[in-house]
Amino acid sequence: MGIVQGLTEFLPISSTAHLRITPPLLGWDHGGGQAFETVIQMGTLVAVIWYFRADILHLLGGLKRDVQARKLASNHESKLAWMIAIATVPVGVCGLLLEHKIKNEFRDLRWVAFFIGFFALVLWAAEIYSHRKAKAGNPGKPESEIGFFNVITMGLFQCLALFPGASRSGTTISGALFSGLDRAAAARFSFLLSLPAITAAGLYKLYKDRHELFATQEGIINLVVSTVVSGIVGYFAIAWLIGFLKRYSTTVFIVYRILLAILLIVLVQQGIISPLEEPE
Repeated sequence: MGIVQGLTEFLPISSTAHLRITPPLLGWDHGGGQAFETVIQMGTLVAVIWYFRADILHLLGGLKRDVQARKLASNHESKLAWMIAIATVPVGVCGLLLEHKIKNEFRDLRWVAFFIGFFALVLWAAEIYSHRKAKAGNPGKPESEIGFFNVITMGLFQCLALFPGASRSGTTISGALFSGLDRAAAARFSFLLSLPAITAAGLYKLYKDRHELFATQEGIINLVVSTVVSGIVGYFAIAWLIGFLKRYSTTVFIVYRILLAILLIVLVQQGIISPLEEPE
């Protein structure tokens, strides 16, 4: 589960969906549950922090200069930091409002298959839009030109990542492309935007479900091992994806998502796997 989380958190193919479908595909009774899946994202959070440590230090330095100047958004770095904070608010509100449905109804594999396929089409539409703009002489803005509109659009699209199968990186990259960023900037900033959301969700679940997560020594060991492994694998996934998107589009991920959605529907319809989650 740690390997699956690390590989799929940053690729636009949905870590939640893959964590949800891995147990039934491998014949396990369960994979740890939704709380377990949310908490092991903390490993990939550490991967993002370490990979983008220089960028994060620049953002923190900008906030420090705000304090010294006694003025908000007094420099480019602090402006980006405040924009990230503001863009995180929608996903926090939506997460609390939809928590029950996300934890129960939407984990049905029929819903997961639908979201995998639907958001593949959203990402495809974003790629077509970006490609047409590039052909018209507008290749997209680089990271240095990210503005409030870009970040807020990505923040709103990040709300869609709450649905199992949507993908946080996939939705935010889609929002970035629709808002006029190039692919490299879209990928890098989608990772930075994930920092507060993953942190808040992980800590919330860690506190709320602490009795369930730490009920047994085996459970604690599983949680720690999965989190560490997800962080190590996630670090290399980030590096690979950023390099990939500098040269290629997301077409391979779109095709993969569509094929996976079809496969899931077939497996469920044929009764090979149950659409409902086994009780823990």
